[in-house]
Formats: sequence, C-alpha cells, structure tokens
Amino acid sequence: MSTLLKALKSALGDKVKDVRLSRRLTESPSCLVADQHDIGGNLARILRSAGQKVPAAAPILEINPTHAIVTRLKPDDARFADWAALLYDQALLAEGGQLDDPAGYVKRANSLMLALVAD
Repeated sequence: MSTLLKALKSALGDKVKDVRLSRRLTESPSCLVADQHDIGGNLARILRSAGQKVPAAAPILEINPTHAIVTRLKPDDARFADWAALLYDQALLAEGGQLDDPAGYVKRANSLMLALVAD
C-alpha cells in the first residue's frame, strides 16, 4: 500500500501535501483534509469570499484502502495519473470546492469510463 501512496503523491505533485490512508471513510474512495495547522477548504473559501487573504496550503488526500476503486489502482497502469486526478477532483467536489478545469475533469472521467466499458 505504501507504493500506491507514493505513486499517488507523485502523480498529484504539489496539488497535495501528502497522501495517506483514511480510517474515517466507509463509502467514498477519497477525501481532502487540512493538515493540523492549516486552514480547511471550507473556511478558506469563506475567508476568500469575505476579501481576506488566505495562506496557500495544499490539502492532504486521504484514501479509503477498502474501496473498490482504490483496491484496483495499479501504479504501473498507463492511466494511473488520470485515476489519481479523478480521485483528487472528486474529493475536492465532495468538500464543496471548485475544479480548476471542469472540462478536463469531464473528459478524463468519460475516457476512464469508456475504457472500463470496453474491457
């Protein structure tokens, strides 16, 4: 599992501070959490909308090690970076965030779904 965590961190680069296993997730494959001393995503959005400056901080991606999507992830898969980005984007949407590239998300999700149907 440590190989998967390292591969996800590498694929996501500076979008995340770290990738770790979650003990809180039961149905979702992933979620974003703030580090201990960082501001969470919702609070950061509230402060920005009020015109406040918010220090930049990358979230931590937590993954559910028992979720079917996560258990099927293979770091050597040619589409691994797309799967990593999809997990991150879904976690961002689930916490109420906005995607930097919604069209890219849709294209990536459609491409991955088509690949699954074709298999």
